[in-house]
Amino acid sequence: MAQPKRARFYLEDDLRKSAVAGKHNFIARITSVLHSAGFEVTFHPNTMAERIKAAGRRGYALCHMTPPPNARSLTFRRVYHYPFWQIQASDQRWEWDVARAGFDAAACPRAEADRFFGFWRKRIAGPLLDHVADDDFIYVPLQGRITEQRSFQSCSPIEMIRKTRAAFPDMRVIATLHPKETYTQGDMAELEALQGGDPRLEVEMGGRDRLLPRCSFIVTQTSSVAFDGMFFGKPSAVFGKTDFHHVMVDGRDADAFAAVRAHRADYAAYLWWFWQNMAINAGHDSAEAKIRAKLAAAGWPVV
Repeated sequence: MAQPKRARFYLEDDLRKSAVAGKHNFIARITSVLHSAGFEVTFHPNTMAERIKAAGRRGYALCHMTPPPNARSLTFRRVYHYPFWQIQASDQRWEWDVARAGFDAAACPRAEADRFFGFWRKRIAGPLLDHVADDDFIYVPLQGRITEQRSFQSCSPIEMIRKTRAAFPDMRVIATLHPKETYTQGDMAELEALQGGDPRLEVEMGGRDRLLPRCSFIVTQTSSVAFDGMFFGKPSAVFGKTDFHHVMVDGRDADAFAAVRAHRADYAAYLWWFWQNMAINAGHDSAEAKIRAKLAAAGWPVV
């Protein structure tokens, strides 16, 4: 049975208000594509109750950062910084098309990639670029649930710190807690036990802008700090599945991990490929054509 041309957005309250007012650029561009294809578009709260209802609703749906409720639904999410976005069939970044694609630096337009990288490096890193140095320490930005190994992780974050210390016994390690995460008493007890037996391990809250420009390299599960490290020329080792793994060191590879400090990649070519080629730049003339192509590839009747 043919589905009605109705698309429902499932959005958090502030985002929904912005979308209804037509003030969110990316959602407005998706809506433009849908309207031009004859769709009715409505905006709904992105709550569990609404997503349960969405599973049985006819038509199509777009969810912000949450799992698509049925086969006619997609998720969309910002790709680390505005105005770059993805529309995908999964809310898990490591399952995205870009994560599964192969990156070939030689296939990227050199001059365009260098210009693109230079522009966004200045836009995102800005005055912090004046403080780039190597102060001989490892920066370990932690996320949440640090004593637990989740499905996308090769080990728990606590074990990742232990592996880092074992691989680099003579270097300072500065592990930072995420200001927006909640840590349990068990989490903090584990960290305190590690820190108490290791004078070269420091634990802080936040500190990204101070630590990122001056670290030797980054060790993380999937933190966006590793992505931003590219703007500072900082190599990273990742212990979790992520969409930007192509130019990162795989922390599970002991030999590669041991050599992470010397790792160098073509970050300019990669950023152009990852953002301008593989993502949707909501501020670019190509945005609506890319949106239409994503929806059409998912079986939406937009062409």
